[in-house]
Amino acid sequence: MNPFGDPRKMMKQIQKMQEQMQEEVSALRIEATSGGGMVKVVLTGDKVVEGLTIDPQVVDKNDVEMLQDLIVAALNEAAHKVDEAVKEKIGGLTGGLKIPGLM
Repeated sequence: MNPFGDPRKMMKQIQKMQEQMQEEVSALRIEATSGGGMVKVVLTGDKVVEGLTIDPQVVDKNDVEMLQDLIVAALNEAAHKVDEAVKEKIGGLTGGLKIPGLM
């Protein structure tokens, strides 16, 4: 007798948990800014850019490099926030268990 129960049932439960986590991660919307809010980025939990807002004051044709740096900084911050939110969400769903392939 298997002390862990029916392996097929356990695999179905794990698959269902993975699907639930993917749905919750996809539903996340994370916002980050740079330049004191001059550039704002919104990413989904899948790290798809959903929105980009640039304050007109930061647009200077003589300093495009600064604008590029602000956009990159906002994107990187948003990606970092997505990673943290996903770790938190997965940790909550798995009760802190480290399940290979999920983290």
